[in-house]
Amino acid sequence: MDSVEILDPRFKAFVLPNAPLEKLGDGYRWLEGPVWFADLACLLFSDLPNDRILRWTESGGVSVFRQPSGFANGHTRDRQGRLIGCSHRQRCITRTEWDGEVTVLVDNYQGKRLNSPNDVVVKSDGSIWFTDPPYGIQTDYEGGRQRAELPACVYRLDPDSGALTLVSDAFTGPNGLCFSPDETRLYVTESGLQFDAAPVQHISVLDISPAGLCSAPRFFHQIDPGFADGIRCDEDGNLWSSAADGVHCIAPDGQLLGKIKVPFTVSNLTFGGRHRSRLFICAGQTLFAIYTNQRGAQTP
Repeated sequence: MDSVEILDPRFKAFVLPNAPLEKLGDGYRWLEGPVWFADLACLLFSDLPNDRILRWTESGGVSVFRQPSGFANGHTRDRQGRLIGCSHRQRCITRTEWDGEVTVLVDNYQGKRLNSPNDVVVKSDGSIWFTDPPYGIQTDYEGGRQRAELPACVYRLDPDSGALTLVSDAFTGPNGLCFSPDETRLYVTESGLQFDAAPVQHISVLDISPAGLCSAPRFFHQIDPGFADGIRCDEDGNLWSSAADGVHCIAPDGQLLGKIKVPFTVSNLTFGGRHRSRLFICAGQTLFAIYTNQRGAQTP
């Protein structure tokens, strides 16, 4: 199977010899933020520079879900199934209510505006965790140039009280993030995209105590080629990461197991489909999918 590279025997059981890499749509500018809605059998994802959120269904293909979108980037769902999103232009975290109204959940920390929230996940207790690098306000391409007021950080938001807590300020440019299935680990990718410096290529991990306290980040895995952007865990705790040559599957001990080769740089990914075993892949201007023999970790 040309689209699969097996580097560890364990990966052979994760892939299907008769499941090809499928192209679901193309002609976009830069795809990001895929999130699966099992109850609606649809995928939402961002066409970031075009300032829109798109929707894909098996029967209807791709259509526009929302435009303008505030230059939306990462998405997830909360414990009630509502869409939680990151807005570059408005520099905030939003929630789409059941009637379609968009609520701003947070747009500042200690009186200073957030930079450009990039990716977001929801923990089982309902708390919303997100990264806030300056990427979306560095150029006019992904939201418009604006001045950063805060360092690049990872935050946790209590949606009931509105309290925003700093999780870590130890990153140059935090990007994607996800929890391990048991929520004892938080993985964070760091791309450190500055125009005058080489990108940071590693993924870090923070340990989370039963009380919800986080350790300092420590090195987990080095991506090569390219750098990690979006990441997701499967139900066994393996981490699936974007990379320049496709999707890399990494064991919980940091060992690279194998790759799903994609012809374009991958920005983000998510599991979905009937059994959460279909991997949806945002790769530059193209949306791909491939069926796997692993199920994504259970999420809202």
